[in-house]
Amino acid sequence: MKTWKKFAHVDAKTAEEAAAILKSGRAALIAGGTDLLGTLRFEILPTHPETVVNLKADPFLDYIKEYGGALRIGALTRLEDIARSALVKERYAALGEAAHRTATPHIREMGTIGGNICQLPRCWYFRTPDNRFNCVRKGGGQCFAMSGDNRYHSIFGAVKSCLAVNPGDLAPALVALDAKIHTNRRTIEAERFWDVAFPGSTVLADDEIVMEVQVPAPPEGAKSAFLKFAVRKSIDFPVVNCAALVDKAGGTARICLNAVHGKPYRAARAEAAAADALKGNSTAEEAAEAAGAAAVAEARALPGDRNKWKIQIARTLAKRAVLACLR
Repeated sequence: MKTWKKFAHVDAKTAEEAAAILKSGRAALIAGGTDLLGTLRFEILPTHPETVVNLKADPFLDYIKEYGGALRIGALTRLEDIARSALVKERYAALGEAAHRTATPHIREMGTIGGNICQLPRCWYFRTPDNRFNCVRKGGGQCFAMSGDNRYHSIFGAVKSCLAVNPGDLAPALVALDAKIHTNRRTIEAERFWDVAFPGSTVLADDEIVMEVQVPAPPEGAKSAFLKFAVRKSIDFPVVNCAALVDKAGGTARICLNAVHGKPYRAARAEAAAADALKGNSTAEEAAEAAGAAAVAEARALPGDRNKWKIQIARTLAKRAVLACLR
C-alpha cells in the first residue's frame, strides 16, 4: 500500500517571508500548482519537501502594466490574463500568442508566468511515477533516453549527459523579446535565466523568488510572432516552438527555438542570415528561408534518427515565424 508523505503548508504574506522559509530548510514554492502538485502526487523526485510555501497570499504580484519603457508582469499573473491582455497582444504579440498556446484554458486560468518559466522538464523517464528511473537529472548515473525512447528529445546535444528539453512556451518568446526576470535579489536576462547545468534548471538560488517579468518595448515598426508544433494542438507541451522579433527597418532579428535543447536555443546563425537577407534587399520569403536553414545548421539527430523529424519541424517553424514578422 502506498504511504503518502506529509508536509507543512504555509501561506507567505510577502516574498521576503517566503524566501526566509525557503532558506531555512527543504521547502518548495506553490502558486498555481499546475506543475508542483503533479510532481508531489506522483513522487517523481527522490526527495520530498517538508514545507510547501504558498505565494498566492501576496496580492501585489498579480499585474500587467507598462511603464519605464517596458511591459511589466507580476510573477503571479495567470497565463490566461496574459493571453487576453489587449496591451500584450498589440505590442508584444509573441508573448501573448505563447501564453494563449500553453496547455488548456483550465490550466491557463491556474498557471502563473512565474511558475511556467520555472517548471521542470517533461521527459517521460524523468516524470515516471515513484522515481522508477533515477536518471542523471535527479542525481542518478545515466540518461535513460540515450539508449531508450528519445523521439522528443534534444537535437542540439546533451547537457551534463541529459537529453531532456526545456518544455516552456513562454521561454522562447521572452528570449526573442529580450526580456528580463526580476527576482527578490537581482535582475537576470531571460537568455541567461535557464541554467545549462541541467535541462529545466534555472539560475535561481534556493531562496530566490521570481517577482516580475520585464519586457522592453520593441523598436517602432518591429513585429514579433510565436509558432508551436504539438501532437495535440489544444493541450500538449511543444514538440518544437519558435518565437521571433524582426525589425525590418533596422535590419535585425532575434530568433529563439525551444523544446529542442536543454534551454531555449537562441538561433544566432538564423538571426545573422535574416539580417543579411534584409540588408541585401531580399524578399520576405528569401529572408525567411535563409533564417530557417541557418536555425538548424548545427542540429543533429540522436543515434538511430528517432528524433530526426524534429529538425525539419524546427527549420519550418523558424522560417514561418520570420515570415510572419515580415508580412
